[in-house]
Amino acid sequence: MPTRVHEFAWPDRVVIGTVGAPGERTFYLQVRAGSQIVSVALEKQQSAQLAEKIDEILDQLITVKGNPFSVPTSSPVELDDNEPLEAPVEQFRAGAMSLGWDPTTAQVVIEAYPIGDPDADEDEEPFDINGDDETEMLLVRMPVGTARAFTKRTREIVAAGRPTCALCGYPMDPDGHTCTLPEV
Repeated sequence: MPTRVHEFAWPDRVVIGTVGAPGERTFYLQVRAGSQIVSVALEKQQSAQLAEKIDEILDQLITVKGNPFSVPTSSPVELDDNEPLEAPVEQFRAGAMSLGWDPTTAQVVIEAYPIGDPDADEDEEPFDINGDDETEMLLVRMPVGTARAFTKRTREIVAAGRPTCALCGYPMDPDGHTCTLPEV
């Protein structure tokens, strides 16, 4: 089965954004280079983990003795992006993701793969009535400054959701909250 790779080597924009009201939001990883735009749906937790792990990679690079890369400790102001998502909004829903560092280009690398069919039999060839048995993946490479701006925005987007209950830690809905205290 061939894989269509949506590759962005030096994107103009890489952001996490949402569609919907808090409690009903869908998170998207959106990448644009020129007129090519790809938006991949993510879970809130995937978005938060992605930002956390990118910051960990960048923070580790700063501590490496003899590091030849200039890694900013915070988001460069000129790279901050507070604009909404651009259309089109969804290409596929991400399942597995990988994150890495490419020292040859000094870029953080993100790979996102679509959720597979959990009911599919691995030994059985899938039957596609349209003859389109192509899968997709997203491959994004972003420089360190863009990566810091990405993590800053992602943390802000994730935090902009429903407030959490100080007692139980679960999100509180605007129409009320039934607190379920954890057992001690």
